[in-house]
Amino acid sequence: MRMLQSTSSTKPMTGTAESSASAQGSKNHADPERRTRPVFIMGCHRSGTNLLYDTLLSAGGFAVYRGYLPIYKILIPRFGSLENPRNRERIVNTWMQSKGFARAGVEAGPLSSKLRAKCRNGGDFMRIIMDTIAQSQGVQRWAVYDPDSVLHMPRIKRDIPDALFVHIIRDGRDIALSLMKMGEFRPFPWIRRSRGLLETALYWDWMVHKGREHGRQIGRDYIEIHYEELVTQPRPTLARLADFLDHDLDYDRIQGTGLGRLRESNSSFQGDEKETQNPVNRWKERLSHPQVMALEALIGPSLQEFGYPLTVDAEQRRVGFRWKCLASIYPRFLSAKLWLKVNTPVGRLSNLSALELPGEASDTNRSDHELPGP
Repeated sequence: MRMLQSTSSTKPMTGTAESSASAQGSKNHADPERRTRPVFIMGCHRSGTNLLYDTLLSAGGFAVYRGYLPIYKILIPRFGSLENPRNRERIVNTWMQSKGFARAGVEAGPLSSKLRAKCRNGGDFMRIIMDTIAQSQGVQRWAVYDPDSVLHMPRIKRDIPDALFVHIIRDGRDIALSLMKMGEFRPFPWIRRSRGLLETALYWDWMVHKGREHGRQIGRDYIEIHYEELVTQPRPTLARLADFLDHDLDYDRIQGTGLGRLRESNSSFQGDEKETQNPVNRWKERLSHPQVMALEALIGPSLQEFGYPLTVDAEQRRVGFRWKCLASIYPRFLSAKLWLKVNTPVGRLSNLSALELPGEASDTNRSDHELPGP
């Protein structure tokens, strides 16, 4: 992702995309400790979570950490509750061998001892690790990013009551295009081959609605940011986010520091000779009219709900019976899969490869939290 460009080339998202739950910056904070509260960056995969996270880190005042803490997605489902000493030992031992620990830059002994002595839930696990990293760097605040936090927001909020959540939303047509280009998306585990545009669009629809549903429950500690506004109108977007976080997000300082994705793109179109400078509305250049018609027929109501105008007339937006069935079944399947993983022994099958443990093959260009799946 390239550095943010201050331009007015794209009109800000309007309509109902910014719900009352997004807090609109919560201008009158009564909480004097808000400026030190932890921040969770989340959103559907390929929505710009990396870019937003690196934007915060470039502003200063946050601990810089590029590891992975999949406590709710992988470690607890795989090993069980941290309240059980045996489970806690296995979780701590596993994570301490991971690349996530290697990137923490702190001593193993004291951190390991603290986790074993004081960790009783996923929030304790994250807070102990991130507080240790922040203290080692001389800062008072930390932020983490993981797209899948949108699925675990209620549990995170229960375990870390002072957590703040930033949900970044991007046009589902661009998300579908990007995930399809990556070629890693399988809507059902029994289908071996990767699927295409419409399946990925349904995944986007489900995931963004999950985030918004949880955000309504959280209220003033939840905000929605549009990727398109962050890229094309960074100053007002950062000003609104700065007010919500009670943190100085100076645009010029962020540009000057330029950590991570602000300088190096992680675009799925990287190296493509047709790659454009502006990643906004890439779908307009790369999708055919029939593809756009199918997408807008399938996810059109959600696009409009989130503030993205449609381009195809209503009478042209039609999908076949098969896709209507899939649109009805797939969200239920994803929700059921997530529930089973979190609440039943099915979670014991959680794949540890994303932790990049010693001796395990891994894809250095991608990680599990950058690919879809509950």
